[in-house]
Amino acid sequence: MRKILESLKTRVQRANEQDRKLEKPIEKVSRLIWPWPESTDTIRQFVSDAGLPQYVCRTPFHLSHQVYEVGPMAKWALAIGGFPILLVVDAAVIGALILFATWVRALYTRSGFPGFGRTAFVFFFVPYSVIILPVVFNNIINTFR
Repeated sequence: MRKILESLKTRVQRANEQDRKLEKPIEKVSRLIWPWPESTDTIRQFVSDAGLPQYVCRTPFHLSHQVYEVGPMAKWALAIGGFPILLVVDAAVIGALILFATWVRALYTRSGFPGFGRTAFVFFFVPYSVIILPVVFNNIINTFR
C-alpha cells in the first residue's frame, strides 16, 4: 500500500512540475488577450459597463412592446414578467458569472497557480464581452433608426 501511495505522490509531483512549465506561457496568452491590469475590478467594471448601454438602448423598444429576444432565457424572462424581469435575470446571470470566475481564480491561486487563475478569469469574461459588444452597438443603431 505504501508503494502505491508513494507512486501516486510522485505522479502528482511530476504533474505539478509540468503544470508549472505551462503556467507562464498560458499567462502570457491571457495578457495578450486582456493586457490591462490584473485587478478583478477592472474586468468586472468592463463587463458591467458593456451591459449597461444594452439596457439603456433596449428600454424604448421594451416600452413600446416592439421586442423579441433570441436567447431562450431572455424569451422566458420576457414571457413571465417583461423587461423588469429580464433585467433581474440578466443581472443574476452576470452576477453568477462574476462569482464563478472569482471562485475559479481563487481556487487556482490557492493551489499555487496564479497564472492559471488569471487566465481562467480572463477566459470567462472575454467570450461574454465579444458577444455583448455587437449587441450593444446593434441596439444603439436601432435606437436611432
